[in-house]
Amino acid sequence: MKYRIVHTTGYRYSEPASLSQNELCVTPRPTARLQVFDSRLTIDPEPQYFQQHDDFYGNTVHVFMIQHPHDALTITAASTVATNNEKTPEPEATMPWEQVAERLRQRATDEDFDASQFLFASPLISLLPEAVAFARPSFAPHRPLLAGAVDLIQRIYTGFRYDKSATSLDTSIDQVLLKRRGVCQDFSHLAISCLRSLGLAARYVSGYLETLPPPGKPKLVGYDASHAWISVYLPNWGWVDLDPTNNMLCGESHIAVAWGRDYGDVTPVKGVVMGGGIHTLTVSVDVTRVQ
Repeated sequence: MKYRIVHTTGYRYSEPASLSQNELCVTPRPTARLQVFDSRLTIDPEPQYFQQHDDFYGNTVHVFMIQHPHDALTITAASTVATNNEKTPEPEATMPWEQVAERLRQRATDEDFDASQFLFASPLISLLPEAVAFARPSFAPHRPLLAGAVDLIQRIYTGFRYDKSATSLDTSIDQVLLKRRGVCQDFSHLAISCLRSLGLAARYVSGYLETLPPPGKPKLVGYDASHAWISVYLPNWGWVDLDPTNNMLCGESHIAVAWGRDYGDVTPVKGVVMGGGIHTLTVSVDVTRVQ
């Protein structure tokens, strides 16, 4: 499936800002199931400094600085991509989760060693006894790993309410468990905390969902905004993406931009501004099919 993505972030200041420096992570990442045809970044006003690099995880990052007075800033990332439904293993046929945890402890292969960096707590994802307790019903002894992960995201989907007003960017895992509500970032952080707390490797994925669903299909939560999901490591296979917010294995409507330990590694736009007074923020994302 071919898509055109336009992601616009706008800031308007109550008084002129003298300097603005930002880091962007908004360029889709090529993978086995995602081909990037073109990607263009437009910044208004034009920055005096602009640089592109790949971060530690291989994500495309842009850094820019505007060094003259300005009362507004608009960042537009436009890309054309194509996705495919990459084959995923049968959940019940995957390796028992305890064996996977032991493989990761031993770091038997280069792939296991690389995946092991996603075993630990990170700035926004703590490993808690409460997360272990929540995960246990999905991970009975000897249960296949992917079957347990699918059950885990189903329990998050059915047991938690999508509520944009319930949490903020720094909401902790224990608060999400207490409130039982949040957004895609919260549900992904919770699922990752559960998996890592059991000794399993899981990473945070940022990206987009198709704005308009196919005919006859329900509207997916997370459209017209950046979206987030998780990826779990299966030895001898690789990484498999799951969407806790929509209770599904990720398919061709999920367009990956970046991955890391948690949201903080892949924040779409972050930075600092000098002056500017009070600012207002607007964000819009449009993902449309290209015929």
